[in-house]
Amino acid sequence: MRARDVMTMPVHAVTPSTSVLDVARLLGERRIGGAPVVDAGGRIVGIVSESDLTRRPEIGTERRRSWLARFLAEPETLAADYVRTQGTTAETVMTRNVVTAAPETPLAEVAETMERRAIKRLPVVDHGRLVGIVSRADLVRAIVAHGAPAAAKEPQRHADDAALREQLLETLRRQPWAGGPTFNIMVEDGIVHIWGFVRSDEERRAVAVAAGGLPGVRGVENRLTIAHWDIGI
Repeated sequence: MRARDVMTMPVHAVTPSTSVLDVARLLGERRIGGAPVVDAGGRIVGIVSESDLTRRPEIGTERRRSWLARFLAEPETLAADYVRTQGTTAETVMTRNVVTAAPETPLAEVAETMERRAIKRLPVVDHGRLVGIVSRADLVRAIVAHGAPAAAKEPQRHADDAALREQLLETLRRQPWAGGPTFNIMVEDGIVHIWGFVRSDEERRAVAVAAGGLPGVRGVENRLTIAHWDIGI
């Protein structure tokens, strides 16, 4: 499997000028651990994760160095600390050197990169543009999809799994009711596994119907969760 087979999309990204408050709301209400920062052309320029927002004066957790630590620290380090704790926009608190993957990157390489860099998510970039994101949770879900009951599998695949996944994503892109939810879709031996959040039980059923109606799909594992969001960034 490759990054494109398990990545979550669409990605909930923010702009450099998005306020820290709105970034925090997005992470909390969408139940995600980080948000890529993209410019007007859709190119990734940074990423803001939960760890970037843990040292904030609003909640009294800003870093307080001892006088000795301040004396020994380089001015650049103290200045960087100040910007990250006092900055009010995504641009000021984001991590700038973002490690990314390509859609065709093998999952083994994705996992190795996450482990070596001690990161929890890897944005997927195609020709410079952000197209998805792979998190540790997505890798765990891939194990679940791969471990579908043997009785549901056959020696010959009824359709190419990658093609089925793309057909379903394209079907959902065309639906006016599917504009807000975040889906993670994996297809293993014709079985469609769907994770993510929707706004209603009707949307949850509609996604399952869309998946089950594709030729070649032999089953749907619908794990979508209903959530209510009021934020729009």
